[in-house]
Amino acid sequence: MDRMILHCDMNGFYASVELLSFPELRNKPMAVCGNPESRHGIILAKNELAKAYGIVTAETVWQAKKKCPDIALVKPHHQKYQDYSKKINQIYGRFTDMVEPFSIDESWLDVTGSRRLFGTGREIADMIRNTVKVELDLTLSVGVSFNKVFAKMGSDYKKPDATTEITRENYKELIWPLPIRDLFFVGGMTAEKLGKTGITTIGQLAASNRGMICSMLGKQGAMIHDYANGIDDSPVCRSYERQKIKSVGNGITFKRDLLGMNDIKTAIIALSDTVAGRLRRYGMKCDGVKIDIKDPMFHTISRQKLLSASTNLAEEIGTAALELITKSWNLKEPIRMLTITGIGLSDELENEQLSMFAADQENRDKAEKIERALDNIRQKYGEHAITFGGILHNDIGIELNEQYESDYVESC
Repeated sequence: MDRMILHCDMNGFYASVELLSFPELRNKPMAVCGNPESRHGIILAKNELAKAYGIVTAETVWQAKKKCPDIALVKPHHQKYQDYSKKINQIYGRFTDMVEPFSIDESWLDVTGSRRLFGTGREIADMIRNTVKVELDLTLSVGVSFNKVFAKMGSDYKKPDATTEITRENYKELIWPLPIRDLFFVGGMTAEKLGKTGITTIGQLAASNRGMICSMLGKQGAMIHDYANGIDDSPVCRSYERQKIKSVGNGITFKRDLLGMNDIKTAIIALSDTVAGRLRRYGMKCDGVKIDIKDPMFHTISRQKLLSASTNLAEEIGTAALELITKSWNLKEPIRMLTITGIGLSDELENEQLSMFAADQENRDKAEKIERALDNIRQKYGEHAITFGGILHNDIGIELNEQYESDYVESC
């Protein structure tokens, strides 16, 4: 018997939560932004009316106002979003104990064992949407399918406030005509490589020779070929199972030894960006940062430090890594290999002590929204689509759109 997987995705989450406090803005274009009084503040979230004006996440306030001069701007309230995220996941928990948060506003649910109590997957999805709407006055879109990948694509298929069911009988009709970039985990560079062979749709990928795709793309090729054909047996992990992950790290042996601060900073930017992105993907934050340095003679040192606040932000992880290196390493000595690891992991939905300084918290909220926007761009268009200028054209062996040799997740 097939599994029954749901992917629940809140609609315009930050903006929708703010509208609960500002109901007078429901019929107006509105956005949540870092600093409504500043031309240089950025858009963190927007409602459907603002979206219709072409306003996008991470653009500046002045750009948004050029598109829609009358847009209403609201300051973010980070703790409020955390609180509502917990309430939403508690509602999911009434239908199944197998709930896996993917981000603050997305979760997978395995309702295979819940069908005798609540009905079909579609019926459960509609019950969840109605419960969230009645109890919290928020809307979500739900994908219903026999695996996680198609459930995720189902929640993206129709928005807002909709249920889309992708079955073994209809997935070829719904999924196969879509552009190859719409397939989960297919980025821009991968799509470009496939396009050169004439593969531009998900259906064409599904019908292609698996061996050829693997020879082109390696393990990723095998994975996306399976996904296109509806093959995905990855489980929905309960929250407490996800917390068994002890650390997330990333390291690389460089094409040439690192020499001096410029090389070290380039490496830190790339590695901390990858670690932070992976933490966000797992819905985790780290309470500390650990570095491992190996010199050309294969001598290795390890150092670690606790952070003042848990994080999954690349800048904060990178800053901690740089402090550790400058305190523990002679910068005149070469570095053969560097690894950065986030340690002391916790679920990002847990309560955390917010900064007593509003400006500090606002800056962290802004940074998190920007980095999540980068995640979304990379997921859709590929790792090469957007990156930091500091790692472009480097000669130390950091390749865009490639995983580093010692990616790892350490579990209990």
